[in-house]
Amino acid sequence: MGSNDTKHITPRSPRAALEPDTIEMPTRRSASARHPFVVIGNAIISIFVLLAIVAGVALVVGKQRFDAPGPLAEDHVVNVPRGAGIRDIADVLVREGVIDQPWVFVGGVLVLKAHEGLKAGEYQFKAHASVRDVVATIVEGRVVAHQLTVPEGLTSEQIVARLLDDDILTGNIKEIPREGTLLPDTYNFTRGVTREQLIQRMQQAQQRVLKEIWERHSPDLPIKTPDQLVILASLVEKETGKPEERTRVAAVFVNRLKQKMRLQSDPTIIYGLVGGKGTLGRPIMKSEIDQPTPYNTYQIDGLPPGPIANPGRASLEAAANPARTRELYFVADGTGGHAFAETYEQHQKNVARLRAIETDQKDQAPADTQLSAPPSQAAATPPAAAAQPRRTTTHHNQTPQTTH
Repeated sequence: MGSNDTKHITPRSPRAALEPDTIEMPTRRSASARHPFVVIGNAIISIFVLLAIVAGVALVVGKQRFDAPGPLAEDHVVNVPRGAGIRDIADVLVREGVIDQPWVFVGGVLVLKAHEGLKAGEYQFKAHASVRDVVATIVEGRVVAHQLTVPEGLTSEQIVARLLDDDILTGNIKEIPREGTLLPDTYNFTRGVTREQLIQRMQQAQQRVLKEIWERHSPDLPIKTPDQLVILASLVEKETGKPEERTRVAAVFVNRLKQKMRLQSDPTIIYGLVGGKGTLGRPIMKSEIDQPTPYNTYQIDGLPPGPIANPGRASLEAAANPARTRELYFVADGTGGHAFAETYEQHQKNVARLRAIETDQKDQAPADTQLSAPPSQAAATPPAAAAQPRRTTTHHNQTPQTTH
């Protein structure tokens, strides 16, 4: 063999060669490492680590399901009852098909610390709303808003009838509010609101608007109190449905009051006959024009003792600040409006023009229509009207307006 393959052996003494080789012994664990508390502590740490992993996985999965589209196929309204707890609400939502995993809802509410913010009410959930969307809708109280529109010119009795017909409102009405104390408007409300509560809102709105308008009324009005302003506005409301005519109609009444002339307003005849029912259902008869009632302004001086309807803001504004005219008369013009006049002679010409229009319309109507029309339609103005030279107004339609 070559010199490169020769192994070098370190020579030892004969004595050292006879001694066995020493092997390093393994290190023993300390007594403290084998202590029971240490073992238990290690086990606890391991459990916590495991729980953290599980919680992390659950959080990720839960968040995915919390934000995932829900099972609703279309928009759906659900009523969350008062006093319902988080679990009760989850059960309602599952039953209504809004969610399909109640534990995701409960868990999401707890994680968001929103359980104190859950509100009862009627909610509309969008199609495929996620659990997050559902929770946000309830916590933010985005309840369904219902509407009730009260047209100008209705009596309090007619308004009460509308409230009673609305099946979303609850409760009874103790008494019919005083005429003229309800403000016509569109009111938003939620399910569970009582009829009395809505009446209170209408009364508060009317008081607020009346106070605001009265503070800037014309200083030369021949009326002294806000209550008298409501009475005058109710006459304006019932006389015309055209916004541009309100201030002129108000001016006619104001001018007549200043000159101590009777107002001679047809709607006051009707209110004196039927009160809060609001409609006569037929033309006014001559005998009814001459029939004394507390409201008949053909028979009494000045304003009637109270409003004949609930006027809206526009009529209140017109009564508070009428047009600056000297007009004392107005009559229907055959087109839904009125012709105004300062003198009786001009008024008579306007009346004659109206009669001619009525005659033309009657001649053009089919014969069977003329024969079969009920009295309230066959004669728009009673025959007695033409024989009443003292009348301020002549009305085509004797039925009070209920919508404008």
